[in-house]
Amino acid sequence: MHNLAQPALRRLSRSALSLVGLLLIGCMPPDTSDTAYTRLPLSPETPSTVPQAFLSTIDNQWYTESAAAVAETNRQVQRLALEAGSAKNIILFVGDGMGVTTVTAARIFEAQQQGMSGEENSLSFGKFPFVGLSKTYNVDAQTADSAGTMTALISGVKTNIGVLGLDEDTRKGDCESAAGNQLFTALELAEIAGLSTGIVSTARITHATPAATYAKSADRDWENPSMMPAAAIAAGCEDIASQLINFERNLEARYPGIDVDGIEVALGGGRREFLPNDPAANSRDARSSVEGDRNDSRNLVEEWQALYPRGNYVIDQAGFDAVDADSSKNLFGLFNESEMRYEADRNNDLAGEPSLTEMTAKAIDILDNNEQGFFLMVEAGRIDHGHHANSAFAALSDTVELSSAVQAALDATSREDTLIIVTADHSHVFTMAGYPKRGNPILGKVVNVGADSPALDDHGLPYTTLGYANGLGFRDLGDETNADMAYYSKSVAGRVDLTAIDTQAQGFHQEVLVPLEGETHGGEDVAVYGIGPGAHLVTGSHEQSIVFHVMNHAGNLFEKATAALFLTSPQRR
Repeated sequence: MHNLAQPALRRLSRSALSLVGLLLIGCMPPDTSDTAYTRLPLSPETPSTVPQAFLSTIDNQWYTESAAAVAETNRQVQRLALEAGSAKNIILFVGDGMGVTTVTAARIFEAQQQGMSGEENSLSFGKFPFVGLSKTYNVDAQTADSAGTMTALISGVKTNIGVLGLDEDTRKGDCESAAGNQLFTALELAEIAGLSTGIVSTARITHATPAATYAKSADRDWENPSMMPAAAIAAGCEDIASQLINFERNLEARYPGIDVDGIEVALGGGRREFLPNDPAANSRDARSSVEGDRNDSRNLVEEWQALYPRGNYVIDQAGFDAVDADSSKNLFGLFNESEMRYEADRNNDLAGEPSLTEMTAKAIDILDNNEQGFFLMVEAGRIDHGHHANSAFAALSDTVELSSAVQAALDATSREDTLIIVTADHSHVFTMAGYPKRGNPILGKVVNVGADSPALDDHGLPYTTLGYANGLGFRDLGDETNADMAYYSKSVAGRVDLTAIDTQAQGFHQEVLVPLEGETHGGEDVAVYGIGPGAHLVTGSHEQSIVFHVMNHAGNLFEKATAALFLTSPQRR
C-alpha cells in the first residue's frame, strides 16, 4: 500500500477501522458467534462484531481516511453555533483569481516542495468543514472583473463590471450616475456596530478588491485624481485613495448621528496613489524618480497621520516589526510604490516587506484588542497577477502563502466565536491537463503512467501539465522571480519545443493558445470555504452575493448597525 497520507493520517488499527466502517455503513451487525462475523474490541456504544466480508473494504486506507474526515466534519457540525450573531469576529479571505484549478495545483505544488507526492495534500482551508460554489458573473458581464465581484461579496448586491460599491444602475465611468446608488458593505456595518475593522492586501490598497470594502466609485481605475476625467472631479467624485483616508468622515456624513473611529488596520501596496507627484515626497525606498502620482498636491499620508496621531505609519519590514500590537491604535502600511512583491520575489524588495501571513497575524493582534470583536478582509492579490502574466509558479506560490495566512488566522482565533470564509472573486483560464502519473511535478512536463520520459503531442513535442487558454505565452526567464518581467516582450502563441527547457524554473511562463497582451479571467464558478459560527450556510451553488449574507447572519451586522443608528447599540468602544 502506498503511503498516501500525511503522518497524522497513517493506517489505523483494525478495531478503529471497524468502528469507522460501522459509523459510515450505518448498520447494526447481528449479535452472533457465526464465523461470518468477527468480534472486535470496540467501544461500549458500538457493536463489537462486523461481517468478515466487510473487512477488505474497511481495511483500505482510502476508506478509513475518508471516514475519519466525515467523522471530524460531523464533530464540528455538532459544535457549531447556528444562531444569528454567534460570530464575534469575521475574517474574509479573498484569493484574487483563485479558481478551483489554482487550488488543486497549489496543494500539489506545496506538498511537492516538501518532498511529498502532492495529490493527497490539502491547503489549510481545504480542511474546512463547509464548501460551496459561487457564480461570479457581473450584472453586465459573463466573465467578471474584481470590482463587480468584490462588491457582491462585501455588499450582497451584484453590480456592473468595473464599478465599486455602487449598484447596477451606475454607468461605469459616469460620476453623476453614482448618486443614490451607494451600497453599504460588511466592513461599514461592522464599523457602525462598534467592531474594529481592517483590510490587508498584497495588491495596491486602492486596487479593486480592497477598495470595494470602503469606496464608492463609478470606475475602479479612479485610484488617484490623475486617473480621473476632469468632468468626474468637477462633479464631486472623490478618488479611491482619498476615500480611504476620509473613510471615517465619509461614513459619518452618510449616516448622520453616528460616531465611528475609522479603519484600524490598512496594509498593502500603492504608495503612489497617496503621494503628490513631487520628488520631495518620495519615500526612502522609492523606485521611481517621482514616486507619487497625485496631481492635486495632497499628501494623504500626512493627512492620515494628522487624523490618527497615535497611529503607526510604516513602509518596510523593520517599521512593521517594530509596531506593538498591544498598544497600537491604528496601523497604516504602504510597502511599495505599486503592488507588493510576489511572494517568491519578496526577498528582493529594497527595504523589505512583510509577508501576507505576517500582515494577517499583526492585523488580528491589533483588532482583537476590541472586546466587541472585529471584521477583517485579507486579499492575496498577486495570485491574480501571476496568472495574468501566465506564470503558474508565481500564482501557485502566492496561493500557498494565502494558505499560510489562513492557518495563522486559525491559530490566532477560536472556532467558537470566529467565522472564517475563504473564497475567490473569479477564476482564470488556467488548466491542468494530460494524463501525468502520480507524483509527476505539477510544473513539469507530462509523463504518463508507466512511462519515464515526457509524453509527446501529435507534432512530437513535449507539453506541460499546466497551461493557459490565452495571454502572453511562453517565456523562459530562468531564475527570474518577478513574473511581471513577462510584459517586456511580445506575446508568443502556440507550441514551443520544450525538450531542453526547465519548465519547473521560477521564470518559466506557460504556453497559450490565443495571444493577448495579458491573460484573462475565467468565468466558471469558484469555491467558498467556511469554518466557525455561521459556516453551515456555506453550501450549495449560489450567487456570489450570498457570501455577504452569510457574514451578516453570523455577525448580526445589519441589526447591530441599525441599533447603533437608532442609538440603541451596546456600549461603544
